[in-house]
Amino acid sequence: MKKIALLLVLLNASVCLAQKTAPTIVTGRVLSLQDSLKVKEWFFAALSAKTINNYDQSTEYFNKILDVDPANDAALYELGYISHRSGKEQDAENLARKAVTVKPENEWYWLLLADVYKKTSNLPQLTLVFDELIRISPDKEDYYFDKANALFLQTQYDEALETYAAIEKRFGLSEDLISMRQRVYQKQGKSDKAAGELQKLAESNPNDVRSLVELSQVYLKAGNNAKALETLLKAKTADPSNAYVQLSLADLYRGQGKNDEAFVELKSAFGSTEMDVDSKLRIILSFFPQFAAEKVRNEAEELAMIMTKAHPAEPKAWSVYGDVLFQQQKYPEARTSYRKALELNSQVYMIWEQLVRIDVTEGDYDAAIKEGEEALSIFPNQANLFLLTGTAYAQKQDHEKAVSYLKNAVSLQIDDKESLAQTYSILADSYNSLKRYKESDLAYDESLKLEPDNTFTLNNYAYYLSLRSERLDKAEQMSRRANELDKGNPSYEDTHAWVLFREKKYKEARTWIEKAIADDKTGNGTLFEHYGDILFMLNQNELAVTQWTIARDKGVVSETLNKKINEKKYLE
Repeated sequence: MKKIALLLVLLNASVCLAQKTAPTIVTGRVLSLQDSLKVKEWFFAALSAKTINNYDQSTEYFNKILDVDPANDAALYELGYISHRSGKEQDAENLARKAVTVKPENEWYWLLLADVYKKTSNLPQLTLVFDELIRISPDKEDYYFDKANALFLQTQYDEALETYAAIEKRFGLSEDLISMRQRVYQKQGKSDKAAGELQKLAESNPNDVRSLVELSQVYLKAGNNAKALETLLKAKTADPSNAYVQLSLADLYRGQGKNDEAFVELKSAFGSTEMDVDSKLRIILSFFPQFAAEKVRNEAEELAMIMTKAHPAEPKAWSVYGDVLFQQQKYPEARTSYRKALELNSQVYMIWEQLVRIDVTEGDYDAAIKEGEEALSIFPNQANLFLLTGTAYAQKQDHEKAVSYLKNAVSLQIDDKESLAQTYSILADSYNSLKRYKESDLAYDESLKLEPDNTFTLNNYAYYLSLRSERLDKAEQMSRRANELDKGNPSYEDTHAWVLFREKKYKEARTWIEKAIADDKTGNGTLFEHYGDILFMLNQNELAVTQWTIARDKGVVSETLNKKINEKKYLE
């Protein structure tokens, strides 16, 4: 409605300007009655075309007018307006300048010229235009403020202050005037005068907390911390629950090293709904780089929790709370927070990925599959979701499903080499479980092309080759490399012992299995079964039976193991 009303005003102004009686005298030229009638006809035709946004036709008619009447100020203005609207600022400036030359009292023409200079950032000319607008309409306060702002942007601070003085003399003191004037004083480095202006505001309205906060900032910049604190405490007395006063106090206390007092104020601000969620999020995220410190982690967690209470229906609050918990490896709590965020908004991909990642990390593979498939129904082209869900299927021993999901992950992971290597490695494990050994080996090879020193892949590949007694030289090489990269890992040491066992290098195998047992802190019975196998091949049968018995006592359940013990001999 506002745009239509403005358009009508412009049209009416243009019509009034165009109404001339014949003969019409314009800059010394006399129009014939016939020419005057043509000008009127073309003008109304041009305006009609303009109202339906047919600017090409409108421009054509206005140019016809200028061919007959070159000093027709209304046509010059309208053509300038069309040029300005089309981004042709040079043409718009030339036409507007001609229009104000013909009719220097027309406010609309000067306003068009002002818009052109604002668009082109021609501040010196803009200042002169506001002088003309003030001359024409001396009671319009906005023109004075616009002129002062143009001077301010040109760093003509004294001239801007003179204009503000003129405003005060003509219109009286106002909050806007005081605020603008103190801004100039701050730029001039006159913090005492800037403070004086804000003090006026505070005195005129003792409950104006915003002015007190701004005044405190001026004192802070001037290094007067005591006055800054005094001012903020006045603001807090005026509005004890004002979040922005609390934030300002928190910043001031932190600058003074009073971290406990700062945190008290910060918690109060976070509990307020007056402070928007995005501002709170930015503050919490600023804690993350210092998460190595336990105190910082605890404070971030408390603030995030307070935020969820203040904004219980805001998914971003729950999501960031989940992130804070996730960073501290508080996975069950993080999972609860992420699920709450998704209840409020299920369309945020990263929350789904974090949630399914936690499911897998926590070994809750049923949840990982359920939530992974739900996420994929919303985001069907996300490689990491296929990877995580496929991993969960693999852990559930549903390797056919795992292969299906992991192959989709491979097809989508074009640039992420780390994830692609991980996907190939898990895919190889599933292929191996399905006894699709050729495909398994190819997948392992692809994984190692991308990450040649991935110890997990090196170890698994070597172990499965040893079980099949295939390419044992390659298995030994990979296993040795895994142990070089991750020294003291009992699982990798066990694999290397088993590869050597398969190669009939029993003495070396004994050395490595004894390392594995010494490094193991979990009481893994499989290590003792392997130890017995190796000892048997070294003709230490009694010792072998002893180790097999230990393996059984440590929870290894196997018919083969029982036969070894009963028959006192190694069995495949």
